[in-house]
Amino acid sequence: MTQGIVEQRGNLGIEPTVLKAIYGQMARIRAVDKAIQAGLSSGKFLFTYWPMTGQECIPATIAQLITARDYMVTTYRGIHDQVAKGVDLYGMFAEALGREGGVNKGKGGSPHISDPSSGSMVTTAIVGAGAPIANGLAISAKERGEDRVTIVNFGDGATSIGAMHEAMNLAGAWQLPVIFMCQNNQWGEYTEIPAYTASPNFYGRAEALGFRGVQLDGNDPAAFYAGMQDVIAYVRAGKGPVFVEAHTYRMGPHAGVGDNYNAAKAVLAAAKERAPVEKTRALLIDAGICTEDELTALEAAAKAEVDDAVTRAMASPVTPASETITDVFADVASVPQRGHFPLREAEGAFAGETKMMSFVEAVRDAQAVAMDANPEVFLLGEDVGDPHGGVFGTNKGLQKKHGNRRVRPTPISETAIIGAAIGASIAGMSPIAEIMFVDFLGVCLDQLANHAAKQRYMSGAATHAPMVVRVQLGGGMGGFGAQHSQSLEAWLTHTPGLKVLYPSTPLEAKGMLLSAIDDPDPVVVLESMMLLFTQKQEVPLGDYRIPLGVAKLKREGSDITLISYGWEMLNCLGAAEELAKEGISAEVIDLRSLVPIDYARVLASVTKTGRALVVHAAVEFCGLGAEICSTINEQLWGSLKAPASRLGADYAPMAYSHAIETSQVPNAGAIIARARAIVKGA
Repeated sequence: MTQGIVEQRGNLGIEPTVLKAIYGQMARIRAVDKAIQAGLSSGKFLFTYWPMTGQECIPATIAQLITARDYMVTTYRGIHDQVAKGVDLYGMFAEALGREGGVNKGKGGSPHISDPSSGSMVTTAIVGAGAPIANGLAISAKERGEDRVTIVNFGDGATSIGAMHEAMNLAGAWQLPVIFMCQNNQWGEYTEIPAYTASPNFYGRAEALGFRGVQLDGNDPAAFYAGMQDVIAYVRAGKGPVFVEAHTYRMGPHAGVGDNYNAAKAVLAAAKERAPVEKTRALLIDAGICTEDELTALEAAAKAEVDDAVTRAMASPVTPASETITDVFADVASVPQRGHFPLREAEGAFAGETKMMSFVEAVRDAQAVAMDANPEVFLLGEDVGDPHGGVFGTNKGLQKKHGNRRVRPTPISETAIIGAAIGASIAGMSPIAEIMFVDFLGVCLDQLANHAAKQRYMSGAATHAPMVVRVQLGGGMGGFGAQHSQSLEAWLTHTPGLKVLYPSTPLEAKGMLLSAIDDPDPVVVLESMMLLFTQKQEVPLGDYRIPLGVAKLKREGSDITLISYGWEMLNCLGAAEELAKEGISAEVIDLRSLVPIDYARVLASVTKTGRALVVHAAVEFCGLGAEICSTINEQLWGSLKAPASRLGADYAPMAYSHAIETSQVPNAGAIIARARAIVKGA
């Protein structure tokens, strides 16, 4: 299936007008490169630059074969990709300078450009991380019956990253219309091939994963055009992905200005002889396609375009501090802020027919309702298909009803799962990604925390990732051990841009999940294994919503407020029953939503009772309870009858030993003892 370097066809090997157009893009790229290097050297600019000098031919040639409809993902070194894809130069320079006029309001900078109008969808500063996201963009095109191709650009160094392998494997398995464009510039940051790999090539890896790979000369516009014309037509026709290894050479250092000082002088000199800009210019003159004067005029026009963009970018105001929390979420009121506690409207009474459902059935029903209503809602994750419907059966029957394109069992690849969900959501679909256990978020935390959470902010709201991640989590039930039993909500709530839900009843599991699926931001829904099969409740049929950011009063009281969420809510309610027998009246607040958090209702309750105890299954040290207690103590100091306190798990991995596990996580007895001590001042 693999092919060697494609030879140049014919005498010139390319139409003269196409070759001239390629050089025109090269000239624009070279003018941008020179302007940045000059600005940095003079001190006029102050930002980090990863030069692409020597790699101009690759995007300049591809630009002749695609349109703005085709998607592109690139890296922090992809300024040349951005120029050729059609990103406005003024907006690009203003972005790099952190100005209001930037294509992303100056919030992402050059390493994070997102410009849907040109098809430049995502730029990532994490090596290799763009490939899983490109799969999601390709999924959207395939499902919508569009002939778009998605090209994901990366350097040879990225081939060492696990995310690349996961993405390639998934693309091959699902025959996605994506081109993995390896711009092999011979350097992985400061390390040269073969010091970091024994592989004889990179394109051969595609064959190992069951799809096509080709190797092209990325410095020869005629040969590269012919090869890419074939590749793009192949992918556009729906024949599956292709891995392209485009040979080139990076003339500059990994970061900064000047020559590649790590390269041997003889090697660098030889590479300069093969440099595409000078080589193509000479070819145009020698072939009689252009005169020296014509090319000089073309280059002068490119320089004038760049000079104008720089002048206007420098005049654009610096993005002000007042923009700090804008674009974290679609609604700025969802951002936790000191002293700002909006009171959101709670759900009303639910009317209509109901059915007794377990927590599992409620989750399943919510997804069924959403999938029936919106054909662009789809589910992906390990083993989510029938007959099992996931490890806990939360999706049982959905694949049978909606088919294997709406319910997609994936490889065991958490990074590929979350990345695909991100890309599809950026393209406007509504993916629900299931991760078996919250512990496994550690495997894909980059995709979730660095990409899903930050995409709206980095892009200045040009793009965003309205996706849902459903995860199961344990603790206190025994038999799963340290790597399947953690409660890791503090990881998530400490990541700006993620909304986090932790329902405690079937009614809330369904209503909150339906709200999450329609939410404009990425939402992680935590589903407690302890509750999946033990809790049953009358749940409304059809569509109903429980709003995010609204806590629920589960029991009224006057002496102390117990604040919790998830399965610890059961322990709090049980503890309140027992405390009442001692004459202690405990009010119980179920947060339900951790971000956005409902401080208004929490503070109102503690104002009434004068005391508070926050309970969670997560490790107490640096847990969410510390944040809530700190806010209560700051806001109500002077009116409290006792300092707000917290109760969480012991600082240890979750034990396999049932005796240890049941003692290290708060139970009703521990809650009673702590609440009693707070009320009685012991």
